[in-house]
Amino acid sequence: MEKEKEKVREEGSLTPIRVGISVGDINGIGPEVIIKALNDNRMLLDCTPIIYASTKTMSYHKKTMAESEFNYQTCKSAAEAVNRKINIVNCWNDDIVFELGKGTETSGKYAFLSLEKATEDLASGKIDVLVTAPISKEAISKAGFQFPGHTEYLAHLAGMEEALMMMVSGSLRVALVTSHLPLKDVPTALTRDKILQKIKALDASLRKDFGIQRPKIAVFGVNPHAGENGKMGTEESEIISPAINSAKGEDIFAFGPFPADGFFGSPTRDQFDGVLAMYHDQGLAAFKALAFEDGVNFTAGLPVVRTSPDHGTAFDIAGEDKASGQSMRSAIYLAMDIFRTRQFLKEIALNPLQPQPQGSGKKRPHAHHDIE
Repeated sequence: MEKEKEKVREEGSLTPIRVGISVGDINGIGPEVIIKALNDNRMLLDCTPIIYASTKTMSYHKKTMAESEFNYQTCKSAAEAVNRKINIVNCWNDDIVFELGKGTETSGKYAFLSLEKATEDLASGKIDVLVTAPISKEAISKAGFQFPGHTEYLAHLAGMEEALMMMVSGSLRVALVTSHLPLKDVPTALTRDKILQKIKALDASLRKDFGIQRPKIAVFGVNPHAGENGKMGTEESEIISPAINSAKGEDIFAFGPFPADGFFGSPTRDQFDGVLAMYHDQGLAAFKALAFEDGVNFTAGLPVVRTSPDHGTAFDIAGEDKASGQSMRSAIYLAMDIFRTRQFLKEIALNPLQPQPQGSGKKRPHAHHDIE
């Protein structure tokens, strides 16, 4: 038994989590940050990375870097992946002309192909979680990708109208009511029902994915100073506050609306488990200022786990060996943490406390009812 325990301590979990990684735009920093994130062998203790790309693509990017360690196994399918090794599923064998720093139809084509293969394997259970490297929305749309981003694409595949975009760094969790939407369209997209739906989705995710039993949620206003009692807009009183009150009526600890400008710099932030912002830049500008190096984009509300670094393709530094792998590494770890939390909560739900037999002897002090 002690030898078995020692084996677990040395090797990590006896069943490492299979982490599928889509390569992102091949002319951006996706392959570079993947290589940098995985260059520490300690990551392989509990993780079996499966990269959806080609060995030619990864080798090309490896040559632009000073990294010396990137050993991998090649496999035709995720089903052939070797545990605790870096695996590359060859999704194509084409000889590609790379144009580093440019989002092209070609780079979009392979980004889409990688994502399709990875999501197919996720749906069929060949991988446990999905981590997506950054795509160029312009380039991938030229290849037939008809969604604003990964979040909307995955929601579509899951048969959902929309998922919840959440940025995570430690205890800082910022979710969005609207995500990839032009600012001029935000006011008409904000409805009481939509905000309530997002509050409920955030509450459910904080419970199911992060194991927080009674999460407290801060909800932002949409106008400066949260409307200042109607002087700068009425959305807060007419739409946002009623949604918060409805959430409270469903036993959700939602509070607000808070002015967004001072929230992140005040001690108030530490009193909440999650924040719900009304639109993209309202939540993400502050989040990335605080946690750009290790922030993670998590798609909450899906039956599967998907995370991503919080940065983009960074075409301006592609091929220059300047990108940090920390956000990608954090994305991998967060995906594994959420997967484990979901597993744990499922397991304890299968083994609830059993009813105590009645009339079995001594009375229990202060106990008036058996568990039912």
